[in-house]
Amino acid sequence: MRTHLCTSLGESHIETDVVITGWTNSRRDHGGLIFIDLRDHSGIVQVVVSPEQAESFARAESVRNEYVLRVSGKVSQRPEGTENSALPTGEVEVVADELVILNKTDQLPFQIDDDDVNETVRLKYRYLDLRRSRMQGNLRLRHALVRTIRTFLEKRDFIEIETPMLTRSTPEGARDYLVPSRIHTGSFYAMPQSPQMFKQILVISGFERYYQIVRCFRDEDLRADRQPEFTQLDIEMAFVEESDIMQLMEDLYLLVFRKISSVELPSQFPVLTYADAMRRYGYDLPDLRIPLELTDLTEAMKREEFKVF
Repeated sequence: MRTHLCTSLGESHIETDVVITGWTNSRRDHGGLIFIDLRDHSGIVQVVVSPEQAESFARAESVRNEYVLRVSGKVSQRPEGTENSALPTGEVEVVADELVILNKTDQLPFQIDDDDVNETVRLKYRYLDLRRSRMQGNLRLRHALVRTIRTFLEKRDFIEIETPMLTRSTPEGARDYLVPSRIHTGSFYAMPQSPQMFKQILVISGFERYYQIVRCFRDEDLRADRQPEFTQLDIEMAFVEESDIMQLMEDLYLLVFRKISSVELPSQFPVLTYADAMRRYGYDLPDLRIPLELTDLTEAMKREEFKVF
């Protein structure tokens, strides 16, 4: 159906016949010519439709945002002064020989490039919300993160094993989500809060290095660090010391930040014992970016008669 992605086109493709497909990001009628910014998952390229192509021009006149199009044409250098440095394809355009409307759209509840949209509306029309560049970027970032984690662990002889989703209730830190059994009337499956029991069984079965990027479910109230459904990296190792686990996690974090965010973290992470954390911060997960530590005033206040409580 297509020969190229939109952003794969550049000056090296000038005078090349191409077929591209995608969604109409915007349409501009400049009197004699119609300009369409066509968007696929890779990005945007400008399409020019001339009245010389009568049928395609007539179709282009009816095009609205988010119409799905297929365009056949020739890649051309943009006229001097019309280049768009904000686009990777800003030096070229596709002069359409044929424009076909693959699918039309009803009136949109919001414009895809509008950042000020009520969240309820976004969730109702999630398929439109996910077309937004920010949302596309988020999901592609997640994909890149998962791929990096898998590559890192597999190079270290870990194997990925899926564990059951329908299981029995086990003692964890939250309530279980329950699924009624059709076969065993009156009985329920529990959705796993974590694969804890299964991964320990795997290790004593001889799988010394296990990992899984796994969905977990916990029936508890929403908080900033609590979700009813979430994905976690689950790891279990045999024949290792505490330092081996810490080094593995440090190396993983260093790689993830370098590859995904282009950030170089310090090669040696600061280490706090639980006792030190509680003594210095009164909390076992202190934010070390905030240089506030507890001060012990016992000696200074022991002779004071004033009682705070």
